[in-house]
Amino acid sequence: MTIEALAIDQQARTLVEALPVADRVGLLFHPIVMLRAGQDLDEPSPLGPSLRELIIDRGIRFFCLSAIPSPAETAEVTDRLQTLARDEGNGLPLVFSTDPRHSFVQNAGAAHAAHGVSQWPEPLGLGAIGDADEVRRFGRTVRDDYRTMGIRMALHPQVDLTTEARWARQAQSFGTLPSETSRLLRAFLEGLQGEHLSEESVAAVVKHFPGGGAQLDGEDPHFPYGREQVYPAGRFEEHLEPFRAAIDAGAAAIMPYYGVPVGLRRGGRAIPEVGFGYNRDIITGLLREELGYDGMVLSDFGLVTDAEVFGKPFPARAWGVEHLSVGERYAALLAAGVDQFGGEHDTAAVLDLVASGAVSEETITTAAARTATVLIRMGLADTELARRPDAYVLPRVADVAAGRRAQSRAVTVLKYEAATLPIRRAHRVYLDGVSPDALPDGWTVASLEEAELAFIRRTAPFEPRDTYFLEAGMQQGSLDFPDEDVTEIARVAAHAPTVVVVTLTRPAILTEIEPHAAALVGDFGASDAALIDALTGVVPPEGRLPFELPRSMAAVEAAAPDAGADTVDPLFPLGHGLDIMKDA
Repeated sequence: MTIEALAIDQQARTLVEALPVADRVGLLFHPIVMLRAGQDLDEPSPLGPSLRELIIDRGIRFFCLSAIPSPAETAEVTDRLQTLARDEGNGLPLVFSTDPRHSFVQNAGAAHAAHGVSQWPEPLGLGAIGDADEVRRFGRTVRDDYRTMGIRMALHPQVDLTTEARWARQAQSFGTLPSETSRLLRAFLEGLQGEHLSEESVAAVVKHFPGGGAQLDGEDPHFPYGREQVYPAGRFEEHLEPFRAAIDAGAAAIMPYYGVPVGLRRGGRAIPEVGFGYNRDIITGLLREELGYDGMVLSDFGLVTDAEVFGKPFPARAWGVEHLSVGERYAALLAAGVDQFGGEHDTAAVLDLVASGAVSEETITTAAARTATVLIRMGLADTELARRPDAYVLPRVADVAAGRRAQSRAVTVLKYEAATLPIRRAHRVYLDGVSPDALPDGWTVASLEEAELAFIRRTAPFEPRDTYFLEAGMQQGSLDFPDEDVTEIARVAAHAPTVVVVTLTRPAILTEIEPHAAALVGDFGASDAALIDALTGVVPPEGRLPFELPRSMAAVEAAAPDAGADTVDPLFPLGHGLDIMKDA
């Protein structure tokens, strides 16, 4: 640790020790809140108490933003809340965080579709392009937009490796390869945080330690049936590699995942089969002691309190420690090495632990000092710097253009017949899943019988589920297209050369579709207009698959969840992508 780092750590500890214990406890909480224009600060939320109660009565200073209004309205509300925090209570500023907000996926538990900001491909698409400069520019765009809205912490990047084809969270990762993920992670952190965390930065929370891609059957650990992470191929260390890079690059915070490591051994001993957030061997033993990470650890959200949200059950992700009481869960997280409780707001439960002696005041102080270090490094201990900077008008025109161009660049051509791509002249075209508004001048929409060309656009298939809160937004289960989709594509292709485009938020089984397509294309988040730009060569598509596309579900089921690009005889291998411009 440098002399400067030691000085900042001491400053953080001095700041925290001057606070009452209740306010130190407040620094350990990071609840979710929803904002709207003209926010009533005294109105209770569907997710918990009012903002005034959280800030003043409970001393909480970190908040994850879920639903928000326009960027300008969000800036007004966050500025008002900063004024409240500065003028009442302990005077410490607020830190607002958010899941990604610049792409296409809308899933309240993982990412928000772009609204009022420039729209870019999913991180998988940036992985498909593989251009570190593009990723760095994207990171700067995210930084500037978040700061304009008063947001100073990003609950991303996600650097889980996409090694299990069915896993629902792949869109926010960079891909399968640990070396490539590490390279693009570094570029993103340079854009978001700069060379080091400073007054100009947005703090990055790198997730999900120690790598969340190795899910049994690809099921998601937000839900009881998805708690198991398995390593039959012995690839745990590969999943860890991007986090080594994150630590080396100065990531402000790291978030452990929900999953339970099943059958994992390191250094000749078994790792306890409890969720990573509760797992002292993983957080203190591996992250802090072995890897040397001394920054803030923010738990993934909702590890403690069982809930019902908007009428849907949402049990706490206390996997392996379900038998513990609420207080015992908080104590176990602190004992494991967690500094902040994501998605929780019950400060009284932790104060009771301190009063009873179950948790020491020193434990609280140490964790609070790590969170305060983030405040100090970003200049937020100076309350004037906590206020939002001069606002840009969002979205910025140059960023919109850059995002659209990146969408086109990420388009990945899997197959095309001679003279099909790039499309060089106007056509009478049949459309299925593509807006007529995206067609270039001179093109006309035609019936199937009159069409010279057909466009069919689909998303990667999944099995709809809706028992638990957030479950409907997670794309899980089989990667096979429904029979009716295959039949319809074959019917259209019998009448006209057909370009089939599939949005690959995760892999899809294209084996039955491929023979019918004159051109088969994948995208990773693209508007119809950006897609047409790519197919006509206005912006040449450069994408290369960031994961493989398996040949069958049988191949997926036989593969090891921790080993990427591991299915037998994939239809399209990792890195596949064709250059349609080479002979154009």
